Amino acid sequence: MTQLTFAHPWVLVFMAIPVLLAWTVIARAPGVVSPADHTRQRARPWLARTLGFFDAVPLLLLVVAIAILAGPQTLQHPRRERSLTNIQICLDVSGSMTGRNHELSKTAIEDFTRAREGDAFGLTLFGVQQIRWMPLTKDLNAIRNALPFANPENQPSHMGGTMIGSALRFCLQNMVAEAQTGDRLIVLVSDGMSGDLGGGEAEKVGQELKDAGITVFHIHIDESDVPAEVRDLVAVTGGDAFAGTDTGSLKAIFNHIDKMKPAKFAPVGTVPLDEFGPFAVVALALLGLHGFGLLFARYTPW
Repeated sequence: MTQLTFAHPWVLVFMAIPVLLAWTVIARAPGVVSPADHTRQRARPWLARTLGFFDAVPLLLLVVAIAILAGPQTLQHPRRERSLTNIQICLDVSGSMTGRNHELSKTAIEDFTRAREGDAFGLTLFGVQQIRWMPLTKDLNAIRNALPFANPENQPSHMGGTMIGSALRFCLQNMVAEAQTGDRLIVLVSDGMSGDLGGGEAEKVGQELKDAGITVFHIHIDESDVPAEVRDLVAVTGGDAFAGTDTGSLKAIFNHIDKMKPAKFAPVGTVPLDEFGPFAVVALALLGLHGFGLLFARYTPW
Protein backbone atom coordinates (compact mmCIF):
# COMPACT_ATOMS: atom_id res chain seq x y z
CA MET A 1 0.00 0.00 0.00
CA THR A 2 1.32 3.47 -0.90
CA GLN A 3 2.31 5.48 2.16
CA LEU A 4 0.55 8.83 2.54
CA THR A 5 2.59 11.74 3.83
CA PHE A 6 2.02 15.49 4.08
CA ALA A 7 4.23 18.27 2.75
CA HIS A 8 3.13 20.59 5.58
CA PRO A 9 2.18 18.32 8.50
CA TRP A 10 1.99 21.24 10.95
CA VAL A 11 -1.24 22.34 9.23
CA LEU A 12 -2.95 19.22 10.63
CA VAL A 13 -2.88 20.86 14.06
CA PHE A 14 -5.83 22.98 12.94
CA MET A 15 -7.98 19.83 12.84
CA ALA A 16 -8.50 20.49 16.54
CA ILE A 17 -10.91 23.24 15.52
CA PRO A 18 -13.56 21.02 13.85
CA VAL A 19 -13.10 18.44 16.63
CA LEU A 20 -13.99 21.04 19.29
CA LEU A 21 -16.90 22.31 17.21
CA ALA A 22 -18.14 18.74 16.77
CA TRP A 23 -18.35 18.40 20.55
CA THR A 24 -20.71 21.40 20.71
CA VAL A 25 -22.97 19.69 18.17
CA ILE A 26 -22.97 16.38 20.02
CA ALA A 27 -23.49 17.94 23.44
CA ARG A 28 -26.26 20.27 22.29
CA ALA A 29 -29.40 20.07 24.41
CA PRO A 30 -32.72 19.14 22.78
CA GLY A 31 -34.76 22.02 21.48
CA VAL A 32 -37.99 23.31 22.94
CA VAL A 33 -40.98 21.13 22.01
CA SER A 34 -43.73 23.17 20.43
CA PRO A 35 -47.16 21.58 20.99
CA ALA A 36 -49.37 21.26 17.95
CA ASP A 37 -53.15 20.93 18.37
CA HIS A 38 -52.65 20.05 22.05
CA THR A 39 -51.18 16.66 21.08
CA ARG A 40 -48.33 15.00 22.91
CA GLN A 41 -45.15 14.57 20.85
CA ARG A 42 -43.50 11.17 21.13
CA ALA A 43 -39.76 10.88 21.61
CA ARG A 44 -37.81 10.39 18.39
CA PRO A 45 -34.14 9.79 19.30
CA TRP A 46 -33.29 8.69 15.72
CA LEU A 47 -34.31 12.14 14.49
CA ALA A 48 -31.89 13.82 16.89
CA ARG A 49 -29.08 11.57 15.72
CA THR A 50 -29.94 12.26 12.06
CA LEU A 51 -29.98 16.01 12.63
CA GLY A 52 -26.71 15.78 14.53
CA PHE A 53 -25.09 13.87 11.68
CA PHE A 54 -26.13 16.39 9.02
CA ASP A 55 -25.02 19.25 11.26
CA ALA A 56 -21.57 17.62 11.50
CA VAL A 57 -21.12 17.37 7.71
CA PRO A 58 -19.73 20.94 7.35
CA LEU A 59 -17.20 20.09 10.06
CA LEU A 60 -16.13 17.03 8.08
CA LEU A 61 -15.71 19.29 5.05
CA LEU A 62 -13.46 21.50 7.15
CA VAL A 63 -11.37 18.44 8.11
CA VAL A 64 -10.91 17.55 4.45
CA ALA A 65 -10.00 21.15 3.57
CA ILE A 66 -7.33 21.21 6.28
CA ALA A 67 -5.93 17.89 5.02
CA ILE A 68 -5.69 19.32 1.47
CA LEU A 69 -3.92 22.43 2.76
CA ALA A 70 -1.42 20.15 4.50
CA GLY A 71 -0.31 18.89 1.05
CA PRO A 72 -1.04 15.14 0.91
CA GLN A 73 1.62 13.23 -1.03
CA THR A 74 2.41 9.65 -1.96
CA LEU A 75 5.69 8.11 -3.09
CA GLN A 76 5.24 7.13 -6.73
CA HIS A 77 7.03 4.31 -8.49
CA PRO A 78 10.05 5.26 -10.64
CA ARG A 79 9.03 7.27 -13.67
CA ARG A 80 10.90 8.16 -16.85
CA GLU A 81 12.22 11.53 -17.87
CA ARG A 82 13.11 12.51 -21.42
CA SER A 83 16.85 12.84 -22.00
CA LEU A 84 17.88 15.83 -24.07
CA THR A 85 19.03 15.35 -27.67
CA ASN A 86 21.01 18.25 -29.15
CA ILE A 87 20.29 18.58 -32.87
CA GLN A 88 21.97 21.09 -35.15
CA ILE A 89 20.49 21.76 -38.56
CA CYS A 90 23.35 22.60 -40.97
CA LEU A 91 21.52 24.18 -43.91
CA ASP A 92 23.11 24.91 -47.27
CA VAL A 93 22.08 28.38 -48.51
CA SER A 94 24.27 28.51 -51.63
CA GLY A 95 22.83 29.71 -54.91
CA SER A 96 21.77 26.25 -56.07
CA MET A 97 19.43 25.94 -53.05
CA THR A 98 17.15 28.75 -54.19
CA GLY A 99 13.49 28.24 -55.04
CA ARG A 100 12.02 24.76 -54.75
CA ASN A 101 15.01 23.22 -52.93
CA HIS A 102 14.79 25.78 -50.14
CA GLU A 103 11.02 25.39 -49.79
CA LEU A 104 11.37 21.61 -49.57
CA SER A 105 14.10 21.93 -46.94
CA LYS A 106 12.15 24.47 -44.91
CA THR A 107 8.99 22.37 -44.81
CA ALA A 108 10.87 19.19 -43.88
CA ILE A 109 12.81 20.90 -41.09
CA GLU A 110 9.62 22.44 -39.68
CA ASP A 111 7.96 19.01 -39.58
CA PHE A 112 11.04 17.47 -37.97
CA THR A 113 11.11 20.04 -35.16
CA ARG A 114 7.45 19.38 -34.43
CA ALA A 115 8.18 15.65 -34.20
CA ARG A 116 11.05 16.26 -31.75
CA GLU A 117 9.43 18.59 -29.21
CA GLY A 118 11.53 18.38 -26.04
CA ASP A 119 14.89 18.32 -27.84
CA ALA A 120 17.24 21.28 -28.35
CA PHE A 121 17.74 22.55 -31.89
CA GLY A 122 20.26 24.91 -33.41
CA LEU A 123 20.46 26.34 -36.93
CA THR A 124 23.63 27.02 -38.93
CA LEU A 125 23.60 28.46 -42.45
CA PHE A 126 26.53 27.89 -44.73
CA GLY A 127 27.89 28.47 -48.18
CA VAL A 128 31.57 29.28 -48.46
CA GLN A 129 31.30 30.85 -44.99
CA GLN A 130 29.11 29.96 -42.02
CA ILE A 131 26.51 31.90 -40.03
CA ARG A 132 25.43 30.78 -36.57
CA TRP A 133 21.80 31.72 -37.09
CA MET A 134 20.34 30.16 -33.92
CA PRO A 135 22.11 28.62 -30.91
CA LEU A 136 20.81 25.45 -29.33
CA THR A 137 17.39 26.13 -27.88
CA LYS A 138 14.34 24.17 -26.74
CA ASP A 139 12.13 26.97 -28.06
CA LEU A 140 11.51 25.26 -31.39
CA ASN A 141 9.18 28.01 -32.57
CA ALA A 142 12.29 30.18 -32.77
CA ILE A 143 13.87 27.69 -35.19
CA ARG A 144 10.74 27.50 -37.33
CA ASN A 145 10.36 31.28 -37.39
CA ALA A 146 14.01 31.70 -38.44
CA LEU A 147 13.74 29.48 -41.53
CA PRO A 148 12.08 32.06 -43.82
CA PHE A 149 15.05 34.38 -43.21
CA ALA A 150 17.42 31.61 -44.36
CA ASN A 151 16.26 31.96 -47.96
CA PRO A 152 19.35 31.66 -50.22
CA GLU A 153 18.03 34.52 -52.34
CA ASN A 154 18.65 36.90 -49.44
CA GLN A 155 22.21 35.79 -48.62
CA PRO A 156 25.37 37.82 -49.31
CA SER A 157 27.63 36.88 -52.21
CA HIS A 158 30.24 35.10 -50.09
CA MET A 159 27.62 32.43 -49.23
CA GLY A 160 27.40 31.38 -52.89
CA GLY A 161 29.66 28.31 -52.81
CA THR A 162 29.48 25.07 -50.84
CA MET A 163 32.04 24.16 -48.18
CA ILE A 164 30.59 21.25 -46.20
CA GLY A 165 33.79 20.35 -44.33
CA SER A 166 34.21 23.86 -42.93
CA ALA A 167 30.52 24.03 -42.04
CA LEU A 168 30.64 20.76 -40.10
CA ARG A 169 33.75 21.83 -38.21
CA PHE A 170 31.96 25.09 -37.38
CA CYS A 171 28.95 23.11 -36.08
CA LEU A 172 31.28 20.87 -34.07
CA GLN A 173 32.77 23.87 -32.25
CA ASN A 174 29.34 25.27 -31.47
CA MET A 175 28.05 21.91 -30.31
CA VAL A 176 30.96 21.41 -27.93
CA ALA A 177 30.46 24.93 -26.55
CA GLU A 178 26.67 24.76 -26.16
CA ALA A 179 25.62 21.13 -25.60
CA GLN A 180 26.16 20.12 -21.98
CA THR A 181 24.26 16.85 -21.74
CA GLY A 182 22.50 14.39 -24.02
CA ASP A 183 23.13 13.00 -27.49
CA ARG A 184 24.65 15.16 -30.22
CA LEU A 185 23.30 15.09 -33.75
CA ILE A 186 23.91 17.15 -36.89
CA VAL A 187 21.50 17.05 -39.83
CA LEU A 188 23.30 18.31 -42.94
CA VAL A 189 20.94 19.56 -45.67
CA SER A 190 22.64 20.31 -48.98
CA ASP A 191 22.30 19.72 -52.72
CA GLY A 192 25.84 19.95 -54.03
CA MET A 193 29.42 18.82 -54.02
CA SER A 194 31.89 20.26 -51.53
CA GLY A 195 35.23 21.71 -52.48
CA ASP A 196 36.95 20.97 -49.17
CA LEU A 197 36.42 17.23 -48.63
CA GLY A 198 38.91 15.79 -51.13
CA GLY A 199 42.27 14.17 -50.41
CA GLY A 200 41.08 12.25 -47.37
CA GLU A 201 39.71 15.35 -45.67
CA ALA A 202 36.23 13.79 -45.45
CA GLU A 203 37.51 10.99 -43.21
CA LYS A 204 39.39 13.50 -41.03
CA VAL A 205 36.30 15.63 -40.49
CA GLY A 206 34.21 12.53 -39.81
CA GLN A 207 36.71 11.31 -37.22
CA GLU A 208 36.74 14.70 -35.49
CA LEU A 209 32.95 14.60 -35.25
CA LYS A 210 32.97 11.01 -34.03
CA ASP A 211 35.56 11.84 -31.33
CA ALA A 212 33.24 14.62 -30.14
CA GLY A 213 30.35 12.14 -29.89
CA ILE A 214 28.46 13.72 -32.80
CA THR A 215 26.48 11.70 -35.35
CA VAL A 216 25.88 13.26 -38.77
CA PHE A 217 22.98 12.55 -41.13
CA HIS A 218 23.05 14.02 -44.62
CA ILE A 219 20.00 14.85 -46.72
CA HIS A 220 20.95 15.39 -50.36
CA ILE A 221 18.26 17.49 -52.02
CA ASP A 222 19.06 16.71 -55.62
CA GLU A 223 18.34 14.01 -58.17
CA SER A 224 22.04 13.22 -58.49
CA ASP A 225 23.77 10.61 -56.35
CA VAL A 226 25.00 11.56 -52.89
CA PRO A 227 28.66 12.69 -53.22
CA ALA A 228 31.01 9.88 -52.22
CA GLU A 229 33.04 12.12 -49.92
CA VAL A 230 29.95 13.15 -47.94
CA ARG A 231 28.74 9.56 -47.73
CA ASP A 232 32.14 8.47 -46.37
CA LEU A 233 32.15 11.32 -43.85
CA VAL A 234 28.76 10.53 -42.32
CA ALA A 235 29.56 6.80 -42.27
CA VAL A 236 32.57 7.48 -40.02
CA THR A 237 30.29 9.24 -37.49
CA GLY A 238 27.78 6.37 -37.47
CA GLY A 239 25.19 8.28 -39.48
CA ASP A 240 23.83 7.84 -42.97
CA ALA A 241 23.17 9.79 -46.18
CA PHE A 242 19.87 10.01 -48.05
CA ALA A 243 18.65 11.56 -51.27
CA GLY A 244 15.30 13.36 -51.33
CA THR A 245 13.71 15.31 -54.13
CA ASP A 246 10.11 15.88 -53.01
CA THR A 247 8.04 16.46 -49.91
CA GLY A 248 7.12 12.80 -49.48
CA SER A 249 10.67 11.49 -49.68
CA LEU A 250 12.01 14.19 -47.35
CA LYS A 251 9.32 13.43 -44.79
CA ALA A 252 10.18 9.73 -44.98
CA ILE A 253 13.89 10.54 -44.49
CA PHE A 254 13.27 12.66 -41.41
CA ASN A 255 10.96 9.96 -40.01
CA HIS A 256 13.75 7.43 -40.60
CA ILE A 257 16.25 9.64 -38.75
CA ASP A 258 13.73 10.01 -35.92
CA LYS A 259 13.54 6.21 -35.62
CA MET A 260 17.32 5.77 -35.83
CA LYS A 261 17.87 8.38 -33.12
CA PRO A 262 14.68 8.15 -31.04
CA ALA A 263 14.03 10.18 -27.95
CA LYS A 264 15.59 8.55 -24.90
CA PHE A 265 14.08 8.35 -21.46
CA ALA A 266 16.16 7.99 -18.31
CA PRO A 267 14.71 6.43 -15.13
CA VAL A 268 14.15 8.81 -12.27
CA GLY A 269 14.06 7.68 -8.64
CA THR A 270 10.88 7.45 -6.60
CA VAL A 271 9.55 10.91 -5.88
CA PRO A 272 6.69 12.29 -3.75
CA LEU A 273 3.78 13.57 -5.82
CA ASP A 274 0.64 15.44 -4.76
CA GLU A 275 -2.32 13.19 -4.00
CA PHE A 276 -5.35 15.48 -3.95
CA GLY A 277 -7.69 13.17 -5.88
CA PRO A 278 -9.19 11.07 -3.05
CA PHE A 279 -9.60 14.13 -0.81
CA ALA A 280 -11.36 16.04 -3.58
CA VAL A 281 -13.76 13.12 -4.15
CA VAL A 282 -14.58 12.94 -0.43
CA ALA A 283 -15.08 16.71 -0.29
CA LEU A 284 -17.50 16.62 -3.24
CA ALA A 285 -19.43 13.74 -1.67
CA LEU A 286 -19.73 15.61 1.65
CA LEU A 287 -20.79 18.78 -0.14
CA GLY A 288 -23.53 16.88 -1.94
CA LEU A 289 -24.60 15.26 1.32
CA HIS A 290 -24.75 18.64 3.02
CA GLY A 291 -26.90 20.06 0.24
CA PHE A 292 -29.21 17.05 0.47
CA GLY A 293 -29.52 17.49 4.22
CA LEU A 294 -30.49 21.13 3.86
CA LEU A 295 -33.63 20.04 2.05
CA PHE A 296 -35.19 18.21 5.00
CA ALA A 297 -32.83 17.69 7.93
CA ARG A 298 -32.05 21.16 9.27
CA TYR A 299 -31.93 21.69 13.00
CA THR A 300 -34.52 24.12 14.41
CA PRO A 301 -34.80 25.18 18.05
CA TRP A 302 -38.38 23.98 18.44
